[in-house]
Amino acid sequence: MYNQGGQGFPQQPVGTFQGPPVHTGPGPAGFPVYQQPVAFSNQPQPGMPPPTQWIPAPPPMNCPPGLEYLTQIDQLLIHQQIELLEVLTGFETNNKYEIKNSLGQRVYFAAEENDFCTRNCCGSLRPFVMKILDHSNREVIQFERPLRCASCCFPCCLQKLEIQSPPGVPIGYVVQTWHPFLPKFAVLNEHQEEVLKIVGPCIACSCCSNIDFDIKSLNEDAIVGKITKQWTGFVKEAFTDSDNFSIQFPIDLDVKMKAVMLGACFLIDFMFFEKSGGGGSRAGVWQ
Repeated sequence: MYNQGGQGFPQQPVGTFQGPPVHTGPGPAGFPVYQQPVAFSNQPQPGMPPPTQWIPAPPPMNCPPGLEYLTQIDQLLIHQQIELLEVLTGFETNNKYEIKNSLGQRVYFAAEENDFCTRNCCGSLRPFVMKILDHSNREVIQFERPLRCASCCFPCCLQKLEIQSPPGVPIGYVVQTWHPFLPKFAVLNEHQEEVLKIVGPCIACSCCSNIDFDIKSLNEDAIVGKITKQWTGFVKEAFTDSDNFSIQFPIDLDVKMKAVMLGACFLIDFMFFEKSGGGGSRAGVWQ
């Protein structure tokens, strides 16, 4: 059968009407395959460093805003950035740290806030405010360390760190406990009740090996995690105070206590592995 075409149009068999051409190419319709636009590649160019990968944002949880990331992990890696000005001049600069998960994805970024005189006169004993930022540059945690003594001869004025999340709301504390031989700390919740203990070695000297500070149960019978100062090589250890740490804790640990463990790591870094005032040697041993 044939359709009756209009004036000037040929007749066509029924069922053989030719519609618009079907697009089968990989690109947008209307372009021949050899004319399809070329997609831009997200791969890093040769000679360029790979972009920093942030951990994907987790779903909302019943915890302080910004701590949702910590609910998914049982380990944190802390890498202190090397400050070229500090290496060249010997003047202490504000510390900065990258905080990553075990896959190398950045979870947080930490930045110290301090003034020149305090950093270089007080050295490793200096008080500080440490701000912890997430991927959107939002401050989610704040650590506050007051000026205290470091010597075991003054047990009434030992080290203390307050952890706040969000900033201004205390969620825990790390308090140094007096002991004649060992560095010991009590981990407190927001009600200042002891939850965990941290016990380090008698000589916290970084010499060709890692140094473990054990996270223990309240009665110190069980080890539930550890904070480890990682050996980074002779050159880096001798000429900089840029340190690497790892923190291991149970994945089901209260998310607030995970944030407190992060604060404890920074306090341990300043007490035992930070340069003394005036560019002197690092603490390195139990004081």
